[in-house]
Amino acid sequence: MKRRRKMGADYVAPSPYSVGNALTKGDVFTKLSAVVFGLGNIVRKQYVKGVALLVLEIAFFVFLFTNGIPCLSKLPSLGDQKQGKVLVDGFWEYTQGDNSVVILLYGVCTVVLCLLFVYLWTVSLKSAYKAECLTREQGKAPSLGDDLHELTNAKVHRLLMFLPTLGILVFTVLPLIFMISMAFTSYDRNHLVLFDWVGFDNFAKVFSNSGGTVNARLFLQVTIWTLVWAFFATFLNFFIGMFFAMVINRKTTRFKGFWRACFSMSIAVPQFVSLLVMRTMLQPTGAINRLLMEWGWIDQALPFFTDATWARVTVIVINLWVGIPYTIMQVTGILQNIPADQYEAAKIDGANWWQIFTKITMPYIIFVLTPYLITTFTGNVNNFNVIYLLSGGNPVPVGDSAGKTDLLITWLYKLTVDKNDYNLGAVIGIMTFIVLAVVSLITYRNSGSYKNEEAFR
Repeated sequence: MKRRRKMGADYVAPSPYSVGNALTKGDVFTKLSAVVFGLGNIVRKQYVKGVALLVLEIAFFVFLFTNGIPCLSKLPSLGDQKQGKVLVDGFWEYTQGDNSVVILLYGVCTVVLCLLFVYLWTVSLKSAYKAECLTREQGKAPSLGDDLHELTNAKVHRLLMFLPTLGILVFTVLPLIFMISMAFTSYDRNHLVLFDWVGFDNFAKVFSNSGGTVNARLFLQVTIWTLVWAFFATFLNFFIGMFFAMVINRKTTRFKGFWRACFSMSIAVPQFVSLLVMRTMLQPTGAINRLLMEWGWIDQALPFFTDATWARVTVIVINLWVGIPYTIMQVTGILQNIPADQYEAAKIDGANWWQIFTKITMPYIIFVLTPYLITTFTGNVNNFNVIYLLSGGNPVPVGDSAGKTDLLITWLYKLTVDKNDYNLGAVIGIMTFIVLAVVSLITYRNSGSYKNEEAFR
């Protein structure tokens, strides 16, 4: 009742065809569907659905007994057999040993498949109970044609969301689980083939001050810089881009199409090309330093990527050139859709340009673009291209594994690809996810776009 009062017209009553009702109120065939999938459907002449459920059940158990159980049996130890060699007829023959990465990957996939099998079990029970109820009420269960008609009409959302959901499961959820599992192992440069579970030892390394290439001091520095970078990269792009969009959108501005085309051209140029060219130009012997010294403006090369402050300001400023055109395109579309009668009413009431901007234009833009700003902030936290291609994380203090301009994502890349410390990289990945999730959820749930979805306030 509380949920119904809260949601109002959007409230959807729970389905009566639940697992609990199937096990308590269903007949013998419905209850047996918990053991033999699809039995209740086959009895009610839903042969295709029943056979499909039964085939999926059989396929799961075939996989479980042929590959699943061996993978699960090795998952607690992650393998212990090393590669060996045996002398046969004067020749060395190598015997294959265990590979902990493969064992961990297959073990995670098997666990996920077991969870999907549990979901399939609930589907079998619900489907059998629904067929039983409809047969009792209407004299027969829905045919295959009826199910297909419902799937393309009332339940078309399930049909359209099936492939995206499957893609998220395969390409996002499974790698995420695999990464999280890796954070609790000893998978590093010294244990690339065989490694063991180590519990929270990797987290202790990251959050301790005992020294080493990864420690609490370095993690805190990189995290603070990542948030500072994301803040300036998001909001400087937003406000400067909004300013240019409003200037171009003015009635007195001529050649609007030309100015918008100029900014659009910077989007068309591949980002990595622009960043690599700028990186070359900003080197101590690059074009910019040479020109400035030839003009007599400086005596020595400016430390664009050798001084921490200079490097951080440089990547933020150059990111403006990369990101502002996107904001201009976004804001231009919004400005052209703000109702003109609001501006006319404000002018009649005697509002000046600043009052019109703060009371009409800015609230409207913020209301519409709040989700975009959150995703942009998230993207800037994970902005690998700008940092890695432009500064490479430099400058890097001696003995540290992260540079002064490294973000969490570029630090993770260096730990895994350059240093092969996959376990520590996985810990950094988990912490990046936690930081992003907390910031994004808190910001979005306190925004007008979430609290007032129906109208602009």
